[in-house]
Amino acid sequence: MSTIQVNNPFDQSLIKSVPVSTAGQLESAISKAHSLIENRDNWLPAHQRVEILERVIEIMSEQVEELTQLAASEGGKPYVDSKVEVLRAINGVKLAIEHIPQIKGEQIPMGHTTSSTNRIAFTQREPIGVVCSVSAFNHPLNLIVHQTIPALAVGCPVLIKPAALTPLSCLRFVEILHEAGLPEGWCTALLTSREDSERMVCDQRVNFFSFIGSAKVGWMLQSKLSPGTRSALEHGGAAPVIVDQSAFDNESDAEEMLDSLTKGGFYHAGQVCVSVQRVYVHQSRAADFAKQLADKASKLIVGDQLDPNTEVGPLITTKEVDRIADWVEEAEQSGGKVLCGGKRISETCYAPTVILNPAEDAQVSQLEIFGPVVCVYSYTDKSDAIARANGLPFAFQAAVFTTLLDDALDTSNRLNATAVMVNDHTAFRVDWMPFGGRDASGIGMGGIQYSMHEMTREKMLVIKSKVL
Repeated sequence: MSTIQVNNPFDQSLIKSVPVSTAGQLESAISKAHSLIENRDNWLPAHQRVEILERVIEIMSEQVEELTQLAASEGGKPYVDSKVEVLRAINGVKLAIEHIPQIKGEQIPMGHTTSSTNRIAFTQREPIGVVCSVSAFNHPLNLIVHQTIPALAVGCPVLIKPAALTPLSCLRFVEILHEAGLPEGWCTALLTSREDSERMVCDQRVNFFSFIGSAKVGWMLQSKLSPGTRSALEHGGAAPVIVDQSAFDNESDAEEMLDSLTKGGFYHAGQVCVSVQRVYVHQSRAADFAKQLADKASKLIVGDQLDPNTEVGPLITTKEVDRIADWVEEAEQSGGKVLCGGKRISETCYAPTVILNPAEDAQVSQLEIFGPVVCVYSYTDKSDAIARANGLPFAFQAAVFTTLLDDALDTSNRLNATAVMVNDHTAFRVDWMPFGGRDASGIGMGGIQYSMHEMTREKMLVIKSKVL
């Protein structure tokens, strides 16, 4: 039997070997999920879904430490941040319970024409069908919650494929669902090969495809979906930040801005789809700003993610360390000034890096870095800075720092993004807000209740009666 070796990304030690799902197991899971949704007598009533999810919360709340250790060990996110992820995951289940009563339709007016008299009409929302979710490595528990719990909350069976690098949190979460009373077949974790993954996603029995990961893979799979399969794709970005000169008027506010951007740029070693990547600062302030940001970045504690003092952990693989090193070297050779970092700390860790004015055609300026690198660019004209911020095909979250209301409104209106943070870093997120990219960064919106809505479809009932 083929297996996947799950390693600790910091020291490369083996955590566990996990068997790869066979083609037969895949077919059985799809067939079971399809049979559950095809026969309405199999559907889980809302009260049962609520009871199951309430028990999930109880079990997870009793195992916060174990879940934190597991997620940190396989994913490389620092212990403190991994604990926050676990607590967010628990809150995500709570949000789903709160929104189950909001799965509802509306009355459609009748009687406004002669032909529509003696009728009453209303819509209902039903589960869309079998959901197939493919997840990413960087939040090994919370992403799984976001791709399974909305489906289960609205009554859809779900097949979930975790990232091969971080499957353990997913497997444990599915165990918790079953411990909480979820019947077999309603949520199945599958560690499939690339070929079987494509076969699963593109199966005609799949009604909804949820994907978090690289744009190359996501758009490829999207192009091969069966007719009628709806989808939500969440890809990466290259998050821009526009800093107005007014942001420096107050020393305390300027210091808070630097702290915010340090957190937003280097959280989880930059392995977040909305990490601060491109910061545009007026040329009169850019060099000094970049130096101050570099001073803060250079003081971050990098190392073993399981050490509670660690602020920046390892990259997910040594191959990613090599890639980041190549990109930074290219940026420096193209004229960018490396103010801190710019080097490997170990085989698995890369130093937090700040680069001033790398070339616009350098990879760090054109592509998602997905590593501990923040680039600072000087501008003389705000409109030019916004145009450069909008110059990539990606569009996800962005930010503006300013004390001027009109500037905040104008800049946020002009930035091409699904969300703009004012005086906060681009990586801000809470799980009840809409979250997702546009253009090359994806389609559809995540967030617990938004995914729940996406995973339902509308049915209208029109009743004709002489007494109406």
